[in-house]
Amino acid sequence: MSHITDPYHFLQIHLNPDGTITRLREDPRASPSSSDPTLPVLSKDLTINQSHNTFARIYLPRKALDHSPSKRLPLIVFFHGGGFIFFSAASVLCQETCSRMANDVGSIVVSIEYRLAPEHLLPAAYDDAVEALHWIKTQPDDWLSQHADYSACYLMGSSAGANIAYRAGIREAAGGLDRLRPLTIRGLILVQPFFGGTTRCGSERRLENDAVLPPAACDVMWELALPVGVDRDHEYCNPTGGKGDGRLERVGRLGWRVLVTGCSGDPLVDRQVEVAKMMKERGVEVVGHFTEGDSHGIQDRDVLKAKELYGVVREFWASEA
Repeated sequence: MSHITDPYHFLQIHLNPDGTITRLREDPRASPSSSDPTLPVLSKDLTINQSHNTFARIYLPRKALDHSPSKRLPLIVFFHGGGFIFFSAASVLCQETCSRMANDVGSIVVSIEYRLAPEHLLPAAYDDAVEALHWIKTQPDDWLSQHADYSACYLMGSSAGANIAYRAGIREAAGGLDRLRPLTIRGLILVQPFFGGTTRCGSERRLENDAVLPPAACDVMWELALPVGVDRDHEYCNPTGGKGDGRLERVGRLGWRVLVTGCSGDPLVDRQVEVAKMMKERGVEVVGHFTEGDSHGIQDRDVLKAKELYGVVREFWASEA
């Protein structure tokens, strides 16, 4: 029996009669930092779609300004976590994550503001992710045009953001490479991806009372995010549930590599292992990095764990043939 008697209370949300939610948890916001030249990483915001209130927060390691434009940095397009219902690219948590990532990995990070559920049900976040990629390829911003290596682009996300990176990636793979040129996606980096299903997997049963991400809370987030009339075996939530439609095979043929990370203390870990296995079976080169202990989102709360993660990302890049 789960100790989580009220997942809405656990998530600190209130469901309103019109289907929206009131978010009761504090989510402090940070301004971009392009005006402070003493910081190791500079950041600024650029509007993507004004009608959707979407934007990109771009992070540039300050040391890149000291190099010639010929020394370009890999480009990470990043999607934050939050179960599709929380946080923003302007959240302090996301600002700290992306600044640390840009500095430790040595890359330009473009963090995407996407529309949240339940006010905007899936696939709104996926649509925003794809729109952001096409916006980047035509964006004349000097940080991108002068310092980003468009031939080394990776879609990366944490938790629900990893789910978004996965869905946006396979959608773009199906559409063909020419659509994004000169942007060339080299792979996906899925950090503790947020997947689910109607039947509990082993780790969800084992960690039913997890203090960080109990499965009962995941159920509520999926109910708030999924399209009307579908259950948690829909492909958005459970990509292993169907027979496939050829899009993953397309990812494999394009030569993309996928990094999937997870830990045994995360109720979602068995889901993550299953998705990694499914991708391998369909011809995708997958690097799995699964560790003992820890918990969901540990890299957001522990600076040392974040540094370990970014070391894994650098190794993933360095191992590319």
